[in-house]
Amino acid sequence: MAVQVILREPVDHLGRRGDIVRVAPGYARNYLLPRRLALPVTEANRRQVDRERVVADARDQAEKESAEAFAARLSKAVCVIARRVGETETLYGSVTAADVAASLLDQSFEIDRRKIQLAEPLKKLGEHPVAVKVHREVTAEVTVRIVKEGVEGEADGDVAGGDGASPDAEPSEASAEPA
Repeated sequence: MAVQVILREPVDHLGRRGDIVRVAPGYARNYLLPRRLALPVTEANRRQVDRERVVADARDQAEKESAEAFAARLSKAVCVIARRVGETETLYGSVTAADVAASLLDQSFEIDRRKIQLAEPLKKLGEHPVAVKVHREVTAEVTVRIVKEGVEGEADGDVAGGDGASPDAEPSEASAEPA
C-alpha cells in the first residue's frame, strides 16, 4: 500500500517540487510530512504548492545564476599541495577533500569539504581535475596540483638567504617542518 503526496521541496531520489509521488505510509508520516517536505494530495494543497513553486522557481533561478558565476571563478583556481614523497615518487599518505578545501580557503574560496567530489583520495604527483558541487545543478572543476615537498636544491639555497620559505610554497606547510 502506498500513499500519494505532493512534494514542497526537491527530495533526492524521489522528485522535484510539485511532483505527486507514491511513497510508503511510514516514510510520509515519519519523514516527509513532519519536515514539511510534502503535503497530502488535495485540491487546496495542489493550489498552495503551485503558488509556492512560482516564488521558489524565481529564487532558484537567482541562486543558480550566482552559483554559475561563482563556479566560473572557482574553475580558474589551481590548488598547489606539497606532500612528502618516497624514492619511487610515491606519496606518503594522500590528498583528501579536506586538503583541497583548506587549499581553496587559502585562496579565499570557502567550500565545504563534503561538496568536493573525490571518488578516492589522490595518491599521485601531478595535476588532477576535481569536481566541486557548487549548487545542485552546477558543478565546477578545480585543478589540484600535487608537488614534492622540500626539494633539496631549493631548500639549501633558501635557508641561507632568508626565512626558509620559497615564494611558491604554502606558508602553513613551509613553516611546519623545521628542516
